[in-house]
Amino acid sequence: MQHPEAVEARIEELLTGLDLEGKVRLLTGEGMWSTHPEEAAGLRRMVLSDGPAGVRGEAWDERDTSVSLPSPTAVAATWDEELVHRLGALLAAEARRKGVDVLLGPTVNLHRSPLGGRHFECFSEDPLLTSLIGSAYVKGVQEHGVAATPKHFVGNDSETDRMTVDVRVDERTLRELYLAPFEQIVADAGPWLVMASYNAVNGPTMTENPLINDVLKAEWGFDGAVVSDWTAVRSTDAAGAAGNDLAMPGPAGPWGDALVTAVREGRVPQAAIDDKVRRLLRLAARVGALDGFAPAAPAPAPVAEQDIAAQLREAAAAGMVLLRNESDTLPLNPGALRRVAVIGPNAAEARIQGGGSATVNPPYAISPVQGITDALSAHGVEVVHTPGTYSSTALAAFTADQVLDPVSGLPGLRARLLDADGGELLSEHRTSGRLIYLGVDALDRTAEVEVTARLRATESGVHRIGLAGAGPMRLEIDGEVRIDEVVALETGDPVEAFLNPPQRYIETHLDAGQEVAYRLVHTAVSSGLGAVILTAALRTPRRDAEAEIGHAVELAASADAVVLVLGTNEQVESEGYDRTSLALPDGQDELAARVLAVAPATVVAINSGGPVLMPWAEQAPALLLNWFPGQEYGNALADVLLGHREPGGRLPTTWAARQEDVPVIDVTPADGVLRYSEGLHVGHRAWLRSGAQPAFWFGHGLGYTTWSYDSLTVRQDAAGQRELLVEVTNTGTRTGREVVQAYLSRPVSAVERPVRWFAGFAATTALPGETVQVRIPLPDRAFAHWDVETHAWQTEPGTFDVHVGSSAAAVALRAEARIEA
Repeated sequence: MQHPEAVEARIEELLTGLDLEGKVRLLTGEGMWSTHPEEAAGLRRMVLSDGPAGVRGEAWDERDTSVSLPSPTAVAATWDEELVHRLGALLAAEARRKGVDVLLGPTVNLHRSPLGGRHFECFSEDPLLTSLIGSAYVKGVQEHGVAATPKHFVGNDSETDRMTVDVRVDERTLRELYLAPFEQIVADAGPWLVMASYNAVNGPTMTENPLINDVLKAEWGFDGAVVSDWTAVRSTDAAGAAGNDLAMPGPAGPWGDALVTAVREGRVPQAAIDDKVRRLLRLAARVGALDGFAPAAPAPAPVAEQDIAAQLREAAAAGMVLLRNESDTLPLNPGALRRVAVIGPNAAEARIQGGGSATVNPPYAISPVQGITDALSAHGVEVVHTPGTYSSTALAAFTADQVLDPVSGLPGLRARLLDADGGELLSEHRTSGRLIYLGVDALDRTAEVEVTARLRATESGVHRIGLAGAGPMRLEIDGEVRIDEVVALETGDPVEAFLNPPQRYIETHLDAGQEVAYRLVHTAVSSGLGAVILTAALRTPRRDAEAEIGHAVELAASADAVVLVLGTNEQVESEGYDRTSLALPDGQDELAARVLAVAPATVVAINSGGPVLMPWAEQAPALLLNWFPGQEYGNALADVLLGHREPGGRLPTTWAARQEDVPVIDVTPADGVLRYSEGLHVGHRAWLRSGAQPAFWFGHGLGYTTWSYDSLTVRQDAAGQRELLVEVTNTGTRTGREVVQAYLSRPVSAVERPVRWFAGFAATTALPGETVQVRIPLPDRAFAHWDVETHAWQTEPGTFDVHVGSSAAAVALRAEARIEA
């Protein structure tokens, strides 16, 4: 247990002993993922790692695996703070296993528009649900001595021009929506870091924005450190004087000697530097990186692999949302099945995680086909599969079963880093064609990267053989140069090189068993992040589109039940760019319509991180939203399909039926500015205001039983806090879980308000026929609004309407709550 007084005294002692150069040195990273040590001060390097759905560590390498959790939107869909807290503890254990002090998550920006490319990495459209889930996450991580980092402060709710966009948002909206999750997480969970975003808000870029010093630090009392998003510090004087404390990555950057000079010339106050260092030393003490101080909380015990699998399986099922279940299609009865067809582009090659910096290399990934096959094998049920259509036209990185390393002869490939004279700096066997070199000692001397492999065709047909990456590329097949090109990035975002790199390929017919020699040479060009990134890639032969969908329809018609797994791909949902459409990739809607026409017992499983359009939804007997569910995907899906677990999820964001109905959708800046002109009306608030009907409302989700809402009482508890007491009854035949939700409204008000806004929830479990009482706290903030004249929270006296039900639209009970003047 740390004593704050001792920590602060030690920090002041260390500050006194550091000269200006020593202090400034600490303010820029030592490398891509670490801070500078200071031996004289007893300060070791601290390691930071991307999250938030896993802990990647310092290496982006398929040989260094990490547990892959369900995506944050899937986690929020559980509406289960206790489960999220346990997942936070698992992340802390992973962090300590990988030598990581700081986890760069959670992401607490809002689902302002369903087109947001990083939708999967955020929790919800609603600030309160985001706050509750985010607080549980931060507590779970930090209670085990690892720092959590709520991000991206603030207004990074979309990806288009994210490096330069100026988000213009009025004061009240900023406070009530976009700052609100950060404020509550700071108050409830005490995060040790916050990450500043790339974008500007109302003029200044966030690493120079007064919101950090004036609101986050001074008003809210945040005593942790603020770290920049990678390369987001762009100035010496403005950023040096502002509230951003740590510029990442390093060691290059706009601070260093330039910041020392700025302080000495009086352009940056010495006090600003001291405050930054003080906060970094406080962080070091909390994570155990400062001599004399154990971590602020003990590290968790290592978690056994089987226990990790069980926890991830539980979490994935808990986040799955049953949107439709006509005639009790689910759960399936294995005893009534002889043949099940598992169809869809995401059935065998499922997406377990979103694209971008949140990506980890899992030790395994259970596909729907594998999970369902394993679950039904004991019942003697035949499982058949075909994709029906393909989710992407892109090439995929070589896998170890496709190629042989010409040096070792092992499955995989050979990668070499070469200097300017062709000398070998590094030679290694790799099992994936996706190569990302970050922080490698030889990188600054690397002139070329060479990839060689023996590619063996497993089937006859046209193969696309190629590469992905930027810069000078030369591809040789059997010694013949087939591609020789300087490949340019398509945007100015430096992380495009690993988020969505350009691809080049040649087409060649190979017979089954035929081998070709593959050699790719890349002249090393920095990605802008101090890294070399390239991919050796392949697309194997495919059936003609009509033949493939016809085969899928035949299998569907021959089966007793169909599980149709549809979803997005990395070209649709990823960090670095926004979506242009909510539609599923080409061919999937046709596949759904044709399968549903011949297979009345079809369960459609949606494998996406954010909303997609489903024009055939009303023809689907059962519709189950899976999200990006992590490495235990297939096992969790099988548990839900067969009724071993109830789908526990509720929607954390509203899903549209038609894109043209979405009330807030724009993510494209005009002249560098993105205006949040909708104000307070985002998500279900906006849908209620517009009058348009979505496909599925915020909060919606079915289980395997039914419920009645019986009574609602508004009262004050012993401490004088308002709360709701709600009685509900399980009217079905199975034990089940219900998420009871509360909303407020005030039809007559002196200030603008949403039609209805989310105010709290409580979950309960009941046996068949059992009536239970749930308690939903209604804190004072639920009734408050931000007053732009006094620049403070105010509560309007009078009567508020209370609505309780199972979604933002399914209101079952009503009452009144009165606020006295």
